[in-house]
Amino acid sequence: MTPSERATLQAAYEVCEQLARTHYENFPVASKLLPSRMRPHVAAVYAFARTADDFADEGQRSAEERFRLLDDWQNRLHACVTGGGRTDHPYDRVFLALGATIRECNLPISLFDDLLSAFRQDITTHRYDTWASVLDYCRRSANPVGRLVLRIAGYDAARLDRSSDALCTALQLTNFWQDFDRDWQHGRLYVPLAEVEAEQANLEDLDRRRMTEPWRRALQGVTLRTRDLFDTGRDVCDLVSGRLRQELRLTWLGGTEILDRLERAEYDVFASRPALGAADVPSLLWRTLLWRPAAKS
Repeated sequence: MTPSERATLQAAYEVCEQLARTHYENFPVASKLLPSRMRPHVAAVYAFARTADDFADEGQRSAEERFRLLDDWQNRLHACVTGGGRTDHPYDRVFLALGATIRECNLPISLFDDLLSAFRQDITTHRYDTWASVLDYCRRSANPVGRLVLRIAGYDAARLDRSSDALCTALQLTNFWQDFDRDWQHGRLYVPLAEVEAEQANLEDLDRRRMTEPWRRALQGVTLRTRDLFDTGRDVCDLVSGRLRQELRLTWLGGTEILDRLERAEYDVFASRPALGAADVPSLLWRTLLWRPAAKS
């Protein structure tokens, strides 16, 4: 690679890192806790996924336009793997960085395709009948990110993948319960309809922003199931090493803290949205330092 090519690639990674730093997220993205060699690669993955997610969810585009943008994004993804693709698009720098990351870290392209399939589903699917359908969505919308981070870090083991999948699904579900009110205002509901029916909860109460006892029970049930996934996800927080271990532990603690706040509020998502802020950082960092691996059974 020539000096000019290296400078161009560095500038591309800087664009991705800037996007990672400035876009709102609940959990750390390419934070300073990650090893420095990983941060540009994680930022490139994030820039790809964040932009595609915005195509599916943000703005006033028609469904047809959203699908067209995602199809074009997927074409660019596959072209960038070999260093090909167009050079006249404003997002070229994202794909320049992503292509280099995919090649250097040997990342499976199928994981990126899974993400895009979930984003396409966001356009048309706003209700889920069963837990199986919710978890299948999480398998494609959240779990690939965890596996990509592991690959970037040099890990490729089935046990780590399983635990990472559980943690990523737990984080995705936590975001659903955290944003329950916001999602409903946009016509989305991620509590499985089977759980809604089992608790005899009324969807009309959500339109009135009333937190009834049936809805409290439904949210308590999905929270307990989410906690089970966090428990399974502890494994990956202990089995990786170095600064990635601290990053994952911090993320785990942040997710479970949001569930704690949801429970303390008695699941009244209409009264307040459980969230983390700058004031929570010292406590979370301290708890990360005090972390003890789970006892082996």
